[in-house]
Amino acid sequence: MIEGNLVRLRALHAEDLDHHVRWRNDPEVVHWATGGNPHFGPVTQAAVERGFDTMLGLDPADSRVFTVEDLVDGRPIGMADYRDLDPFAGRATVGITIGERDCWGRGHGTEALRLLVRHLFDTCRLHRVELDTWSGNERAVRAFAKAGFREEGRRREAVLVAGEWYDNMLFGMLREEWRESVGAPSGRPEKDAAPIA
Repeated sequence: MIEGNLVRLRALHAEDLDHHVRWRNDPEVVHWATGGNPHFGPVTQAAVERGFDTMLGLDPADSRVFTVEDLVDGRPIGMADYRDLDPFAGRATVGITIGERDCWGRGHGTEALRLLVRHLFDTCRLHRVELDTWSGNERAVRAFAKAGFREEGRRREAVLVAGEWYDNMLFGMLREEWRESVGAPSGRPEKDAAPIA
């Protein structure tokens, strides 16, 4: 478990399935999380179950999905993940979705992202973490900036949302930038990387 002040990241459990089905069938969540990508939702319970079995069996050396829990009441409010972890290149791609609307705009997503980034830089000894969103998702753009990510580029008009074209915005954070943001001593990571939890 990875715990902050507002949320904790914990391992995905089979009983989280119902939350994922609900989030992926909520049009507002689908809109903001993916720009309305029909591959994310709406989906049937059977489809989510198939994908869920895959998520439960992920190898943490490459990918992992966490449940984001609210510390006040312990309820699952979203998910955070990393994927394409490449220890040779020292990088991974991350994602965050807060599925409970009453937690939007209250700092839960920013803290969950910071906890995930800390895990990847501290435990996995990565050099770089990256993520993306569509330019109409201003809440995500603000959360990424608050978490210390920098915009690195755009794929212009690469995302179609409700008949309008938006840019796909690319963000990244380097290990040194993360260390500076948390006041950690600078320097190269230790020779032996810690195993992935």
